Amino acid sequence: MFPWDKLFIYNVRIQQVAHEFDVLTKSGLKVRLSISIRYYPEYKLLGILHQKVGMDYVHTIVIPEVESVLRVLVGTMEAEEVYKTEKSIYENALNQAVERVAQRFVNVDVVIIKKIDMPDSVEKAIREKIEQKHIAEAHIFKIEREKLEAKRKQIEAEGLKTYNDILATSLSDDILQWLGINAALELSKSENAKVIMIGNNKNGLPIYGGIDLYNTDTSKKGKSPQTSEKKPKAVSPGSDSKEVSSDKKPETLPLKPQNTEKTGNAVLPEAKPEAKKESSQK
Repeated sequence: MFPWDKLFIYNVRIQQVAHEFDVLTKSGLKVRLSISIRYYPEYKLLGILHQKVGMDYVHTIVIPEVESVLRVLVGTMEAEEVYKTEKSIYENALNQAVERVAQRFVNVDVVIIKKIDMPDSVEKAIREKIEQKHIAEAHIFKIEREKLEAKRKQIEAEGLKTYNDILATSLSDDILQWLGINAALELSKSENAKVIMIGNNKNGLPIYGGIDLYNTDTSKKGKSPQTSEKKPKAVSPGSDSKEVSSDKKPETLPLKPQNTEKTGNAVLPEAKPEAKKESSQK
């Protein structure tokens, strides 16, 4: 190597470069794209690349070609279409950029769109629109589901009607009475069952129901008076007096039949002579 010769070192491995730039949509809205490009120079054509392009070929060829293709593509879309555009459209546009770069002695492995930024108001409006669209689709789905449910209930009702029609022809008074007798037998086997059975008409089934035997007042159902027997208090021997509990009325002796005097239509008892008082002490 002569002193007047210069040495230039090229990296022929696969390299990656990140790039961000602003583009305008069809309506003039500014959108910011963030991309990543993987590339490597053609090893056998490094001399031609150095002569025609130079060492800064990344910023001279690779990034401008990819950026140009994406600017043209996004410029034909509305803001919402940038999100909704199918993947194949971007792939076709990026393939064009790869072919252009390959004609200048550089191979592009892949181009990745990492992020698409829009103004906050536009992003919020797009999100709300997409959300409302999904809500509308959900309502349509619910309507279809209710229609199918109504059809299912109709089919079920028709099946029950057919079943009842067939069953009605096979039921008779004797069968119903036999079923009522079986029900009565099953109730009688239960130790806790307290059921009163009142006979119905001659050919009918018995009636089952609980009846309050104590309280006949319909306004106080379910409350039967509790009767309790209270033992009389003990009385000391030799004493004629009897103690009566405060909550129990004193017993009255029944009147013996007396001679009656008739006065008109009413019958009045004769006056009873006063009983002689016995001495309390003998």
